[in-house]
Amino acid sequence: MLTVEKIGGTSMSRFQDVLTNIIIGKRERKDLFNRIFVVSAYNNVTNWLLEHKKTGEPGIYARFAEQTDYHGPLEELVEKLIGINETFADSGLDLAAAEAYIRERISKTKLTLDSLAHVLSSGYLDRQSILLAAREILASVGESHSAWNSVNILHNNQIRAILVDLSGARDSQFLTIDERVRKSFRGIDFSKTVTIATGYAKGTEGIMREFDRGYSEVTFSKVAVAVRADEAVIHKEFHLSSADPKIVGTDKSVVLNFTNYDVADQLADVGMEAIHPKASKPLENAGINLRIKNTFEPDHPGTLISKDYVGRESRVEIIAGTDKVVIVEVYDPSMVGQVGFDMRIMELFTRYNVSYVVKTTNANSISMVIWEKDKDKGLIKELKERYQSVTVKNVAVVCAIGTNFAKPGVLAKAANALAANRINVECISQSLRQTNMQFVIRREAFEKAIIALNDALCVDRS
Repeated sequence: MLTVEKIGGTSMSRFQDVLTNIIIGKRERKDLFNRIFVVSAYNNVTNWLLEHKKTGEPGIYARFAEQTDYHGPLEELVEKLIGINETFADSGLDLAAAEAYIRERISKTKLTLDSLAHVLSSGYLDRQSILLAAREILASVGESHSAWNSVNILHNNQIRAILVDLSGARDSQFLTIDERVRKSFRGIDFSKTVTIATGYAKGTEGIMREFDRGYSEVTFSKVAVAVRADEAVIHKEFHLSSADPKIVGTDKSVVLNFTNYDVADQLADVGMEAIHPKASKPLENAGINLRIKNTFEPDHPGTLISKDYVGRESRVEIIAGTDKVVIVEVYDPSMVGQVGFDMRIMELFTRYNVSYVVKTTNANSISMVIWEKDKDKGLIKELKERYQSVTVKNVAVVCAIGTNFAKPGVLAKAANALAANRINVECISQSLRQTNMQFVIRREAFEKAIIALNDALCVDRS
């Protein structure tokens, strides 16, 4: 059985646990192979290279884009990465070799960025294309670092391993991402080695341009499809559960055993990614099941996500949501009965590259929930210039999600649970497919609502 397994940045930063729990586990040495591990950069490294994923705090990329000093931050990065290396001394990392590798890698990165900066200053080429290239180059550093270290540690623990560096740092081949993946894995006998691959993959289309910070899961998905894996596995720092245990408590958070890709998409839509939606589609289309496992509980089978799974019992499986959203209501009395009114609003959303999480309508108004980070892109300003009344309000969204809950009473039970906890519903959305009920509420009631819905809909199930 050939598996392709993705290891996230937080888990990679605890590589001794990865080595003990995932790579070796309770296996005999002869059973360590037939596994490909696609690794992320260590925790925070991509934040330093690009920008902080959650706060937006600028990294080295911003220095380059603004054409201010990026040499100094690159040197600081080298020292940070050497510091990370030192934490793996007990795991078997050759510190001298690892330092030499990362110094050479950053030196080449600096030379390439210098060349791009020279072209940028000439004004002859499109600025955006050059900045995208710089972003790709910087992103690739983190995964190359963690992958090289991983192979070195495995070798020093007498485990046969091979590095598949998809970053393209040592070649100038003009390949798409899929072509690079297929070519890089061609000829490897997976039954005789542990294979470590970088989560970044270089391609003519630009993986950052296409997928931005979700690129490592996209690489993982492409690898699984290319090698025709029997199963894909993502190792995370938590289980896929009925609700966030940090909010509802571990005693009331029920681990899911099975779900489907539709549910995974619903979670991704509110930022609770089991897998990036653009990574899940190739797996789903290829008929490859995905397993979500907790790195630190290796004996637990985790959650198996498949294409066609539907729960035998009609029930809500997951309570999820986000409090990082705002609701935008467009009110205009001329809207009623006017064909295309909604379309003109959506054209503005497209122009400003803003997507919505929830959308509800009535005769004279349309309410759309968008990510808070998108509210300053200019969309709201233009909406206010065009329509009679536009209201913007900080809110949260809580969702009741499942593969099969199309039965009478579920919506009433959810609404009653919120009402019993004095949580007002600002607006609500549920499609005919009935896999996701979305409640828009006051932002300050977010955690209270998660607890209420989990208690009412999930905790009492067997």
